[in-house]
Amino acid sequence: MESANANLRPPPDEVLCRIADYMDGYVVESPLALETARLCLLDSLACAFDALGFEECRRLLGPTVAGTKVPLGSRVPGTDYELDPVAATFNLGTLIRWLDFNDSFYGATVIHPSDNIGAILALADHLALKGDPLTMGDVLVTIAKAYEIQGGLALENDFNAMGLDHTMTVKISACAAAAKLLGCDRDAIVNAVSQAFVDGQALATFRRAPNTGPRKSWAAADAAARGVWLALLAQKGEDGVPSALTAPRWGFYDVFTDGQPFRFQHDFGSEVIENVLFKIGYPAAFHAQSAVEAAVNLHAAVRDRLDEIESIAVRCHRSSMIILNKTGPLYNFADRDHCLQYMIGRGLIFGGLGAEDYSDAAAADPRIDRLRSRMQLVEDESYSRDYLDPAKRTNSNSIEVHFRDGSSSAVSEVLYPLGHRRRREEAMPVLLAKLERSTARVFGPERCRSILDVGLDQQALAAMPVQGFMDLLVLAP
Repeated sequence: MESANANLRPPPDEVLCRIADYMDGYVVESPLALETARLCLLDSLACAFDALGFEECRRLLGPTVAGTKVPLGSRVPGTDYELDPVAATFNLGTLIRWLDFNDSFYGATVIHPSDNIGAILALADHLALKGDPLTMGDVLVTIAKAYEIQGGLALENDFNAMGLDHTMTVKISACAAAAKLLGCDRDAIVNAVSQAFVDGQALATFRRAPNTGPRKSWAAADAAARGVWLALLAQKGEDGVPSALTAPRWGFYDVFTDGQPFRFQHDFGSEVIENVLFKIGYPAAFHAQSAVEAAVNLHAAVRDRLDEIESIAVRCHRSSMIILNKTGPLYNFADRDHCLQYMIGRGLIFGGLGAEDYSDAAAADPRIDRLRSRMQLVEDESYSRDYLDPAKRTNSNSIEVHFRDGSSSAVSEVLYPLGHRRRREEAMPVLLAKLERSTARVFGPERCRSILDVGLDQQALAAMPVQGFMDLLVLAP
């Protein structure tokens, strides 16, 4: 028979306090962090506007109960929906994430920190409509902090190895950000975040072979929306779970990490957003960015010799091997954008990769599977080391094509993909073109110009009231 439990409530766990203290009290002063937060916001809106062109995405949008509008609710960019903040977070988060074209950050766990923006922008709009004097500067600061919390958790802790989907980290960071926006004090933020840790966490099953499917395109939105919901409960005075992580037997550590506490590479500051990787050239899984670029670089050399290809040697790092190395049938668009061989094949054959290239019609081209069958992927240990090295943060891939006559292409190696911080200046014109193209899909020329004018001016955007900026982004009912 088990002995009685000592019912002595401990003080909140150190990690809960670390997150709350940072979200409540840290001042983001880095100009690079705030400038990058603006770029992340604009890039996320570009992803959202592009996603509106896909019926599979649009059918997930709208209110929980069809036809309803919420007074002083959150507005969803690119639509005329006015929803409660939780539903609006799911809507905008789904739009941002749908095409796998939004920014990324990486360590032991790969994340997409722009998954927080759906929660932050939706809740800020709701609060502004209620009369809170929020500016877009407040939004940019909150974005930078949410990125830091999520990235700080991901750098040294492998949630995939625990069987958990990385979107668990979105729930934590979005919850902390939402609680701060709602005016929660430090203790209430602790309560909110503790509830996010003990909440049910998604398994990574839907993101991995043989079950890869569309849920991966809305899972982060679901997690962020749950984070907002838990923050709203904390605002109402809901108690927290002080030893959510460290409680013997029942805490997160004993359940998921064999009792090992989380590791952190550095104190929370602004490093994550400063080093975020933009996906600018290709709507593709994070690890595939450099592989697609390497394939496109070889397009001119192989496009007229596709039938002569004997083999294709691909070197990549360990995470690519685990997540994207996939043989056999590909059943849907989500399966294809998580198959490195498919994406490389498209790049070699066509010299590019777009969102439409994952469709059933595009996948029916028999040349793609022929090339897939000729690819051999191997881990390059130096790539794996440099991928995790904070001083480098590479995301390397290389491709060499061998022909039947014994000749070979040049080795096409990309260590840092276009959206990497080391190539930020080179990437900016491409990012701007992405924003211009996607905005024009939804709005007329005059509105597009207004969005671009304020979005590209750091000081003007930071000073702009949230309500005024959101007015530019929505359709008239």
